[in-house]
Parts: sequence; structure tokens; C-alpha cells
Amino acid sequence: MPVRAISFDLDDTLWDTAPVMQRAEETIHTWLVRHYPRVAQRYDVAALHALREQMASEDPARAWDFTHLRRRLFRRLAREAGYPEAEFSAQAWEVYFAARHRVTFFHDVLPVLEELAHRFPLVAVSNGNADISHLGLDHLFRFALSASDIGQPKPAPAIYTETCARLALPPAQVMHVGDHPEHDILGAARAGLRTVWLNRRRQRWPNDVAVMPDAEITDLHALPALLGTTAGG
Repeated sequence: MPVRAISFDLDDTLWDTAPVMQRAEETIHTWLVRHYPRVAQRYDVAALHALREQMASEDPARAWDFTHLRRRLFRRLAREAGYPEAEFSAQAWEVYFAARHRVTFFHDVLPVLEELAHRFPLVAVSNGNADISHLGLDHLFRFALSASDIGQPKPAPAIYTETCARLALPPAQVMHVGDHPEHDILGAARAGLRTVWLNRRRQRWPNDVAVMPDAEITDLHALPALLGTTAGG
């Protein structure tokens, strides 16, 4: 069957996530020093990160919901330091969310998305909380779905099934592109989508993931040509 739409993962597929999150946490701490010093005195950047990880481990059923976790963290910090909880958490979220979207796209992202958007409906499918409008990508994507929208993270099939339903296409006509062997390739394949592993770091396929991708590329520039050979089924 022909490929009629493409879904893309976001974090680590379109940009390198680790430096973005590091800068976001540094930005939050700088803001705390200026506006809520009692919190900054209790926690440096590393301690804030450790507290967030601790809170995730204490609530494993929601550890995948990064927005929920981050908002809980801000409310806790406010309570501990004796600041108004609602005011503090709302302001902290705005600062964090803005910083979280200061990304540097990989060099191939914008030209390839712009080319493909003329040929296919594009969809963003992510476990994270990046917002395509804040990223300036909303003109390229038909819509976006996150794990928090669905109530389950990848690799659960629900987000992929919902993607196909909103596109009104059978899974075999949707191709998913992502960097993560389990979350992206295994999850999408189990939902019946075609899969492309974007292996930027040229890693070996993990032995514990039994499903193989339909194709592997190391650069998005290879995707239009690949779709030229697969679009006809």
C-alpha cells in the first residue's frame, strides 16, 4: 500500500534534547535566584534535577507525563520555601516552558520537512511536551499528539492508532520516523505503521528489540528519496 502520511518523533529526532533540557534547568535556577531566592538557596541545578528524578521514581504510573511531573515539582518547591503555590508554579512553568523550546534543529530538519509537507500530511508524535507552535513548526504539521494527550506513552500503540484515526488512513499507509528503537520503531510497528529508524549516531540495533525497522537512515536528507521508492507500495 502507498505511504500517504508521515509521523515524526520530536525530541532527539528533530533536535538534540540533552543540551536543551540542561539549559532549561539552568534558566529556571537563574530565575529562582532572582525572584525566589529561598528555593535557589535550598537547591542548585543538580539538586533540582535529582529531586525531579526522585519524584518520578515515587510515582512510576505518571513518570512518563513530563508536564504533570514538572508542575508537581514546582508546587512542591513553593510549599517547601513558603511561597504562594499557585503564583510560583504558574510563573515557573512559563519560564521553563519557554526555555524548553529554545532548540537548535539538526541541519537537515527544516529543509526536509518543508519538502515533505508539500507531498504528505505530516504529524508530530511525541512522549514529550514540546509544542509545535512554540517551535515554529505548526505550518508544517497537520497536527501533533503527545503521550499526555492520549494518557499512555510510546511504545504503547494508542498514540499511533489515534494518529491513523485522525488521518483517516489505515496504519499501513502511515510511516513513522523516529530515533528510539523501542518507543518509535517497536511501538509504531506493533500498531501496523511502516517505520524508519533515524540512526543519527550510527548505533547498533539493540538485541532486545525483536522488531526491525522497515528502513534505516542516518540523515533526514535520505528520507525523500526513500519515500520515492516506497510511496507506491
